[in-house]
Order: sequence, then C-alpha cells, then structure tokens
Amino acid sequence: MSVRQSKALALTLILFASLLFSGQSLQAAPKKSPLPSKLDAAAARVMKAFEVPGLGLAVVKDGRVVVAKGYGLKKLGEAAPVDSQTLFGIASNTKVFTAAALGLLVDEGKIAWDDPVVSILPAFQMFDPYVTRELTVRDLLVHRSGLGLGAGDLLWWPPTTYDRKEIARRLRFIRPATSFRSAYAYDNVLYLVAGELIEAVSGKAWEDFVGDRILGRVRMMTSSVRHSDAERKGNLATPHARVEGFVRTVKPFGSDNTNPAGGIMSNAEDMAKWMLVLLNEGRLADGTQLFSKATAREMMTIITPQPNPDPAPELAALKSNFRGYGLGLGLHDYRGRKVVTHTGGLPGYLSKVTLLPELGLGIAVLTNQESGEAFSSLTWHIVDSYLGAPPTDWVEAYLKVRARAEARTAEALKKSADVRDAASRPSLTLDKYAGTYRDEWYGDIEIRLQGGKLVLSFIPTPSLVGDLEHWSYDTFVVRWRDRELRADATLAFALNPDGTIDQAKMAPVSPETDFSFDFQDLLLRPVRKKNN
Repeated sequence: MSVRQSKALALTLILFASLLFSGQSLQAAPKKSPLPSKLDAAAARVMKAFEVPGLGLAVVKDGRVVVAKGYGLKKLGEAAPVDSQTLFGIASNTKVFTAAALGLLVDEGKIAWDDPVVSILPAFQMFDPYVTRELTVRDLLVHRSGLGLGAGDLLWWPPTTYDRKEIARRLRFIRPATSFRSAYAYDNVLYLVAGELIEAVSGKAWEDFVGDRILGRVRMMTSSVRHSDAERKGNLATPHARVEGFVRTVKPFGSDNTNPAGGIMSNAEDMAKWMLVLLNEGRLADGTQLFSKATAREMMTIITPQPNPDPAPELAALKSNFRGYGLGLGLHDYRGRKVVTHTGGLPGYLSKVTLLPELGLGIAVLTNQESGEAFSSLTWHIVDSYLGAPPTDWVEAYLKVRARAEARTAEALKKSADVRDAASRPSLTLDKYAGTYRDEWYGDIEIRLQGGKLVLSFIPTPSLVGDLEHWSYDTFVVRWRDRELRADATLAFALNPDGTIDQAKMAPVSPETDFSFDFQDLLLRPVRKKNN
C-alpha cells in the first residue's frame, strides 16, 4: 500500500469514526418539541384583552415539558412577577385528583367503582331512598345523581360554619331535580362525599391521602391540598375579579370543607408533571405506575353524556361531535381529535387543563382573574399551533361572544325592571316580615328590623348579610353588604289567607350570578314560636 493510499485509508477511518460518533450523539440528544407559535405575544395579548394580571402556563408534548413559566404580576399595583412556581387555586381541576385517589383504592382491591356508597358509608343518605341504595362510588364523580346544577353549594359557598360531615349529612334533605342517572347536572357536594369515603377506606383524611399518595409521588412538591393555603404568605398569585365594573383584588376562598372538590393550589411546573402522568396512562417519570392503565381508561371514558349545543358563530371551529363527562374529566372532540379537559373557578382564580392524548399534548392555564375567555383563547391558540390548523383570532372571537352575553344580561335586567310595579307597597308592615326562617336542607336565616329597614342574615354563612330593598308588592331585593359576592338576590314572600307569612323564595337577580349561589333551591318557612 502506498503512502498516499495509507493516508487516504486513515482519513476515511477518521471520517467514519467522526460520523459514527456524531450519529451516536444525535441519537442520545433529547428531541425537543417546538414551542407553540408566537407564544409570548399570544399570552400578552390575552392578558391585556381580558384584564388578567397574572398567568401561569404549562405545555407538555410527547413526554416532555415544553413550557412552564409565568406571565404578568402576582398582584395589581405591585412589581412581583408570576414565575413557574407561583401558586394559583386550580379549583375544580382538583376533581381529577379525587378520582385518581379513588382509582388507587380500586387498584388495591379495597373498593370497586360499582360498590354502593352505603356499603362504605352506612349513614349516607340522599333524598330518595332508591338513590341512596343504588348510588355507587362511580356515581359520586359523574354528575348524574339527580341533583340540580350546584345543588347544596350554599352549604359551603361562601364559607359556612358547617363541617364536612354535617354538609354530607344535609344532602338527604335536598330534593332531586331529575330522576336518577337521567341527566347531567354539575355538582360539588358529592365530591365532598367522595373525600369522606376515601377517609373511611384508607384511614387518612383526603388531604393527607392526596398529599402523600399523589402529590408526593408525582413530585408536585410546591403544590398544596387546602383552600386555606391561599391565605398564607409566599409565592402566591393574589386573586382578582371584576367588582362593580373594575378589576381589583378579592378575598381568597379560605374554607377547607370542599377540598376534595376544589382545594388544590398549584403552579406551572407542578401541573406540567401532573399532565405528563395523565397522558402516560398513570405512569410516573421513574417508570412506575401511580395508578393503573385500567384506572386511566376509566377516568378518560364518557360515563355521563352532556348536552352538545352548537357554539356561537365566532367559535364555529369548536363545534364538536360528542361531549360527556368521565371521572373528574370532561371529554369532547376538536378538529377530529379527542380532547380531555376540565376547568376550575374560585373567587379570583380560573384555570383550564386540556389534554389531546393522540398528540401527546397537554396545556394548563392558571389565572388570577375570573376570565374564562382568557384561558380559552390561549389554550386554543396553542392547540391550533400544534395541529397546523387554519388560524382563528380567538381573542377577537371571545371578545365578541362576551359582548353579546353582557348585552343579553343587560336586556334581562331591563325586562325585570320594566315589569316592576314601583308604586306598589308591601302587604304588611316591615316588622311583620322579621323573624327566623328555615330551609330544610340549608338551615336558618334571620330577618330583623334595624333603623327602620330590614336586614337578612344567613346564620351558618357569616358573609351573607344583606339589606332588603322593596322591589314590588311582597318582593324585596337583597343587596349583600360584601360587594365581592356579586350575587344580589330577590326574596319573595307568599302570604296565608289570614295575612301571616306562609313561605319565602329566593332567586339570583342577575343571570351572571355564579351557579353555586343556589338561592333558587331554598324554600324558607317561618319558624313559629311555641306558646308557653
């Protein structure tokens, strides 16, 4: 072999080795998922359009965290920025954690999804004895018990003096709105019962079980399991809401009664870890199973069909072919893809988690302002970016939808005012309306005469104190002194033939009132004083 041939062979071997080494390096290097299109600009536009001070965002794709970061401010008027570990109340996005906790107990053979609840909690009762007997563990999670929308929420919202067990006990007095398993109606109180069931089976309170068995194993180390943690100091986003026309800070919801329905506080980093577990059928980062694949399938399978109306014209791209509820998760389709999702709402906090399992995609948007348009606009922008879908100006679309909804609300309030007979007078003198009234499931309210005016107080709910303003005939409007409630209500009295009060009913004044103020479910009857 000549010197030239030897050099050529050596060069070839070096080049081959170089290519081989380079190829091995490329194979070993982690594959990065692309960032969603113009993400920072999209987040900034959403926050400006819908007056959101701060936002936490997590995006995962193909088993990797693509984004986990914060935008904006923790509190209006202060400079502290939201970061990837800033905590927000995730509210009802807690529900899937409760479903997963029950799934762990199913995996261990301690319960079954179709076990009757009374076989585990013998004292549990619903209004209908048949429903009491037939209601299963699965039924606690899927909003088909026959209770109406938000029924029983006044037992805990706003915070009451009732403890968790007393709230569960009072469910037996709430009349159903539909027959058992015949219709979907979102509820919170049965998730509270699910928390009691977890404690009865495991010997641990819901907070300890979920904290140890789920948050701990997922390594969600900065998240917490209690509503009351929103009142502590630390890296927390301050809640904000529009109150009487202006976005401002509001008090956080601090009661732990319904932690199983909405108590978790989390952040972008931790929610990214959680979404990876959900998308990987319960598998943790270390390769072990948090919960079984069978439980994962149960959670993401429709149990209760939901109404599926056409969206507003501006949101035509959201038209779906199916919609339903699984175990702590909602399901529908978008552009031919299965979507697994849930939202959450508390005073000053809204959140949305969206999973597209076929794409390996998960998105969590956490906000410190009550704008569903904000989390939806940003979510669908990101989804469309990964799908390569035709562009939709989601911000503009949701602005138009919101404007139309506000116009409908204004029209409804105007119609109510137009039919009011302002010249009418109450049938009785004001002192005759004063007294204690009792609803069978809620408990007592009190009306007292102070300074020539009537004042109403919900005895178990300290913040529900309002002044009664005469509206028409024997109907008054309750103006709550705590204006952050945004839930003024009508109070209408019905009289007996002898002029005494037979009963009183309530209803929200505005159609925008949160459904958890279920005033319309109350039937208030005077508590008659016994003769000596």
